[in-house]
Amino acid sequence: MTDFNQELDATGLNCPLPILRAKKTLTGMESGQVLHIIATDPGSVKDFDSFAKQTGNTLLESKEEGGKFHFMIKKS
Repeated sequence: MTDFNQELDATGLNCPLPILRAKKTLTGMESGQVLHIIATDPGSVKDFDSFAKQTGNTLLESKEEGGKFHFMIKKS
């Protein structure tokens, strides 16, 4: 797994909460830093893909592990 600067636990939250929390967390981070998000909402896979494209941030990793979805987003 890639190194990250901050972690956001969005387990148990449904769309659009994981995205909103990620957006808020990224706002407080510096360019080039990486946010690791853990979510349980299956819809978050598509959501984070779209979110990265819309915001210009880079989705470094997107994977499922034991029913949880892990995302690594690098702030642009």
